[in-house]
Amino acid sequence: MVITAAGTALPDPSAPASVVDLAGRAARGALDRAQVSASSIGVLINVGVYREHNTFEPAMSALVQKEVGINLDYIADPEPAAGFSFDLMNGACGVLNAVQVGQALLETGSTERLLITAADVHPGGDADRDTAYPYADLGGALLLERSADPRAGFGPVRHYTADRPTDVEGYLDTGTMGRHGRTTITVRREAGHAERLSEFAAHAAADYAREIGIDLDRTLVIGPAAAAAAAADSTGAEAEAEAGAGVGAGGEPHTAAPVLGYLRALDSVRREDHEQLLFVSVGAGPSAACALYRPEGW
Repeated sequence: MVITAAGTALPDPSAPASVVDLAGRAARGALDRAQVSASSIGVLINVGVYREHNTFEPAMSALVQKEVGINLDYIADPEPAAGFSFDLMNGACGVLNAVQVGQALLETGSTERLLITAADVHPGGDADRDTAYPYADLGGALLLERSADPRAGFGPVRHYTADRPTDVEGYLDTGTMGRHGRTTITVRREAGHAERLSEFAAHAAADYAREIGIDLDRTLVIGPAAAAAAAADSTGAEAEAEAGAGVGAGGEPHTAAPVLGYLRALDSVRREDHEQLLFVSVGAGPSAACALYRPEGW
């Protein structure tokens, strides 16, 4: 299973940020790059966590599907097909969870093309005004298809859980939010959590490399800034970080981070130096996910 195209989207400064808008624009950008129609997408998986107004229902995936225009009328559409979409929420590891699900769907022939969308926004609609909120308003999308090249695409996705309580979480504090509940969120991060997550990510990447048998001298690690650096230091691989610069006023990418990291890696990587990429995600749980990826033609 290969990434046919990818896209990211930043908020329109003239309007409140919306996950439906961000995910929709990122998805349409990916479809435009691949030169395929929205109606050719059989399944959409949405993995974003933080939403405007703390919306929980209906499933955000259905709203994103409508925004992108995927199979809105599978009888009258020029390419008649029944589209299916659903939310899959696992924080920072959501994209790789969706990749694992996508592998099964494409392998069984349930669909020929699959779209993963990820977007997070401050529930008040503008992360830049809340200095305590750690994440950037950002959307991302990956378009996935099966490849005829047996060497290309994703390897197995592996998940790792640390044997200790989580030290980062986001939740609705219903006891204190009062009338501001639609525009507020509580994000708790204990001191030193970044260092602990980075160390955990490095151990997960090293375990994955040993299990899969990766040549780390020819591997580029894609992951959150500190985690990617720690994983690279531990494993000997080179790192490409999904740094927050350029994606918001001080916030860091969250669920869309792997998409941003992938696009930045393609812009900077020298193919003669690397033959494969290693996605590493780490977040609350504490949990981590790793997946090997080899682009077509490498």
